[in-house]
Amino acid sequence: MSYELIGITVLWFFLYGYLIVASIDFGAGFFAYYARVTKKDHIINQLISRYLSPVWEVTNVFFVFFFVGLVGFFPDTAYYYGQSLLIPGSIAIVLLAIRGSFYAFESYGSKDNAVYMFFYGATGLLIPASLSTALTISEGGFIEETANGVQLLYGELLTSPYSWSVVFLALVSVLYISAMFLTYYADRAGDKPALELVRKYALFWSSPTIIASLTTFIALSQQNLDHFQRALELWWVFGISVAFFMVAVFLIYIGRYYGLAFIAVMLQFLFAFFGYGASHLPYILRPYITLTSGVTHESMAIALIVAFIAGLCLLIPSLILLMRMFLFDAEYVKGKK
Repeated sequence: MSYELIGITVLWFFLYGYLIVASIDFGAGFFAYYARVTKKDHIINQLISRYLSPVWEVTNVFFVFFFVGLVGFFPDTAYYYGQSLLIPGSIAIVLLAIRGSFYAFESYGSKDNAVYMFFYGATGLLIPASLSTALTISEGGFIEETANGVQLLYGELLTSPYSWSVVFLALVSVLYISAMFLTYYADRAGDKPALELVRKYALFWSSPTIIASLTTFIALSQQNLDHFQRALELWWVFGISVAFFMVAVFLIYIGRYYGLAFIAVMLQFLFAFFGYGASHLPYILRPYITLTSGVTHESMAIALIVAFIAGLCLLIPSLILLMRMFLFDAEYVKGKK
């Protein structure tokens, strides 16, 4: 295996980690606000607060690792993505700052402020929508390089069915992953009212998730036929993903083995995410950056691989320790600590 392939695989693991952890966080924000609007905040908001309190500060660690590694391995991405995503990226940063402010106010200020809760819920949807732009433009046809630099073609982006299908998929996936985790977490806490509520959320958002996945796949055939054909060659990877989706939904439906159900959700997105990434290669950004043409110097790449694998080996045990101390500690989950 070439060092550039090892590098992009390690980076993809970091991005996958961010996908799961951030989805739980973002979806929880939406559900917290929705519960407040529907007068059910007394049922699930304490559960959500117990989850977020110890983990919100580490949510973006995976994303920072991925971003720094991507620029380090493929320096041209700073030029192309940096200019084309100036506005969408700036919006995402502002939204992340607003979300971080909510955590501070929630922890040290008023816990019942409707404005804070609204921004908390809204950013839970707007952040993944803005970040999904990066995946959209990687398919090609959305940016143009001129003598003045790289420009994002907003007309093409805003009128593309593929662009909106990716946004829709990002939104429903966030809510689906979060609802699935909160179902397990409520069961772990022995909170029956919260369990029944978030279990309904999980079942409700499962259908839009699979529909959005199929819609995005169809839209991809119109946007990038070459990528679509390579994805078809990996049909078995996406087939395994669908199988895990069916397992997860079935377990939630029968109301048993919620922990296994969430593991199935993680495996569902693992296969789908890596199937998408593998079929996207050799392009990082079509047609400007490929896996081989855009990679950094070999010595730099090897140093980055070693550093990031070491970082991954440090990060994973740290997260396991964090989860054992808080998320999977029965006394803490039940609110007795």
